[in-house]
Amino acid sequence: MDHRSQVPCQPILTHPLLKDQSAILTKLGIEQLNRMQEEARTAISAHANTMLLSPTGTGKTLAFLLPLLDDLNPEIQEVQIMIVVPSRELAIQIEQVIREMGTGYKCNAVYGGQSFSKDKINLKHPPALLVGTPGRIADHLRRSTFSTDHIRTLVLDEFDKSLEIGFESEMKEIVQALPQFKRKVLTSATHEVEIPAFVGLNDPHTLNYLQEGTPKLRMSAIVSPTKDKLETLAMTLEQLRDQPGIVFCNFKDSIQRVSDFLHDRGIPHGCFYGGLEQMDRERALIKFRNGTHRLIIATDLAARGLDIPEIKYIIHYHLPLKEHEFTHRNGRTARMKSDGDVYVLTFQGEQLPEFIPELPEAKIESADPEEDRIWKTILISGGRKDKISKGDIAGFCFHQGGLRKDQVGLIELKQDCAFVSVDASVALDLIRKLDGTRLKTKKVKVSGV
Repeated sequence: MDHRSQVPCQPILTHPLLKDQSAILTKLGIEQLNRMQEEARTAISAHANTMLLSPTGTGKTLAFLLPLLDDLNPEIQEVQIMIVVPSRELAIQIEQVIREMGTGYKCNAVYGGQSFSKDKINLKHPPALLVGTPGRIADHLRRSTFSTDHIRTLVLDEFDKSLEIGFESEMKEIVQALPQFKRKVLTSATHEVEIPAFVGLNDPHTLNYLQEGTPKLRMSAIVSPTKDKLETLAMTLEQLRDQPGIVFCNFKDSIQRVSDFLHDRGIPHGCFYGGLEQMDRERALIKFRNGTHRLIIATDLAARGLDIPEIKYIIHYHLPLKEHEFTHRNGRTARMKSDGDVYVLTFQGEQLPEFIPELPEAKIESADPEEDRIWKTILISGGRKDKISKGDIAGFCFHQGGLRKDQVGLIELKQDCAFVSVDASVALDLIRKLDGTRLKTKKVKVSGV
């Protein structure tokens, strides 16, 4: 049955901050929406059920948030939109995007690995938007942590990935536990999955941008003379130097072996895989985004759903086992308007899977060593709950720390702390100056990460 016939459309009170969405784009540093985002904004506003198919990195999060935020009622102090995602990293990313949009609406992210009691404290004052992983959201619904009476919109973001990693029963529980919907939105970077009947996506309006592909994606092969490809990998990375990239492995045990080898060769990097503690995964991504590390060694967990901009290349250290894994890994580079390179690392005589085409030999141009710059990440023990802003932290580094503007990089502000990238040459001195001093009214600890 079509939910449009079950839930009457009532006039919506538009939040004053959302009347002019150009202000939101300015805050996000975006000049204009791309074609997919424009079409999605119109379609989601006009249809009860929408399925958005678009390659990784094309901006699907903003595409569904803009029309949905316009539909919120500021007079309702309960959850109105639920966004279900397959990973905690994607939950955190969407929460951060909503905060940066500056709409005035509260958003909380809930996911495994975070204290349930912390969730309950955050949800005591319910957010308008709740984003989370299927297991944690289902747990909250069983315990009736928040009211579901006003939830009229459900988003299943990267829904195929949630199904692929075994969240079908939790997703079914969520859909069945919620009241009638006015709107459902499903997004995916692939169409290779059937939508289960329990989702109830009746006669969806489908936007398929998968055929757009990634025209600026260059693919080539790097051939190792031996079956052990570590030496060839290290030589390749030394040529690529300071360009940001990801090396994909199939197993977490292999990541440790690759990491140890690169560490011995003096090649800085981070690691990202399912077996890491949540804090270590978050910090690996933070240090990658802010330039402390320009390289991540990862499993397919990093193949999609993560906010990692401007990836210049990816390397398949291990060949993916399935075609869709190959597609999603490649989708980490050549995102939006940027070009990118995919390198398939093989050994002499290795047979490639059928889904990998015959590739030319790679021609890697070494980066200019003059462009290299080394950053270090520092941790400050104060965040949003202490009424501290990014501007406060920048001023802290400039005035009390004595840094120039070009010595301070990306600032990532969390609820109870902040991560700041600074020029590595001044990091230790900065920590000595700032540790134990006051940032606004709070005495903070400052340390390296």
